[in-house]
Amino acid sequence: MDILVANESHFKYAQIICDTIAESAKVRGTGIAKRTPEYIMKRLQNGNAIIALDGDKFAGFCYIEVWGNKDFVANSGLIVHPDYRNQGLAKQIKKAVFDLSRKKFPDAKIFGITTGLAVMKMNYELGYKPVTFSELTDDPEFWKGCQTCKNFDILTRTEKKMCLCTGMLYDPAAKKTEPKKIDSKVFQRLKQIKETLFLKKKP
Repeated sequence: MDILVANESHFKYAQIICDTIAESAKVRGTGIAKRTPEYIMKRLQNGNAIIALDGDKFAGFCYIEVWGNKDFVANSGLIVHPDYRNQGLAKQIKKAVFDLSRKKFPDAKIFGITTGLAVMKMNYELGYKPVTFSELTDDPEFWKGCQTCKNFDILTRTEKKMCLCTGMLYDPAAKKTEPKKIDSKVFQRLKQIKETLFLKKKP
């Protein structure tokens, strides 16, 4: 398995990346910002993405988005093809895109929003901390990406203060501490509380 910084030679994978992201969201029943092949190709072109390949076969992907005049970067679109799941590949890709973010944007705060418990745990192990949305970028273009999410009405109702997603932030200026081991049940409980608060009950 090769885990690489993507470039223009990987344009041919743009469509399968988009399809895999969309299909994964459908299966999980969670909201996700939709991306076009053109959007993905731009990240491939500027070297702001990690791709995993098994020979010529697409295996996984994650990309960097830059916000707030490079004050913030987000690691987004983490996806592993169904043929390669449950092998620890997501964690390897996540670490690679985090390291790339630190190398290219050493002073930027790295953040993400997710409903995925596994991603929350990976973020935490890399040094991210759960934060309120007010501590993330206020760039309207970032939040515009949430419009295609099925939970966008929650974000609107709370005036972009809360949603089912959890915001997580890595601040390179913060005092470094070794992350404590955390039980995934903590994030599961947080997710359940949000669902109870925000999801409309069906009549």
